[in-house]
Amino acid sequence: MAFPKPFYRWRPHPWHGLEVGPKPPYLVHAFIEITPFDLVKYEVDKITGYLYLDRPQRSSSQHPALYGFIPRTYCGARVRDLSPKAKDGDGDPLDVCVISERPVTRGEVVVTAKVIGGLQMVDHSEADDKIIAVVDGDHVWGAIDDISDLPPVLVERLQHYFLTYKMIPGHESNVSIESVYSAEHARAVINASIEDYRDEYE
Repeated sequence: MAFPKPFYRWRPHPWHGLEVGPKPPYLVHAFIEITPFDLVKYEVDKITGYLYLDRPQRSSSQHPALYGFIPRTYCGARVRDLSPKAKDGDGDPLDVCVISERPVTRGEVVVTAKVIGGLQMVDHSEADDKIIAVVDGDHVWGAIDDISDLPPVLVERLQHYFLTYKMIPGHESNVSIESVYSAEHARAVINASIEDYRDEYE
């Protein structure tokens, strides 16, 4: 019996082996590492591609959306250049938060997501942008084309989470969110990260 094409004899690496998406930078794939129901931080190991327990969450806050990364992206010089207060890219794939009306309770799933905006985050002087997207075809959020159409409280929750999830009492925070940006700028960041990936790995 012949295998269907394409067929992966082994599981592809989620960062390097999956496609960016069906229509980047408008529709992208998001590999989900963390759901709003997780109380620990999971992260894909860059070498093996397996999901590792990175750390228990220090605070009681929970992520307000699905969280992961866009395959075959890299935050390097081009992404840094779009973030005026950053001195470098963070050297990781581009992070993405995906809003879903229906609960998604498990990670290590691939979601097709429509890009609607992003948060220009700087972490220890490194560009660490968070792309905001909605599940493609979502019956509640799927018609939204720009972050300005989201209820402001959802954007506030995302900002609050990222400003506080690394906080340690008695220590100064090294994380800032410089702006909330539109779908148009988010698409520019995604294109920059795709080019950074090609420079780094192809």
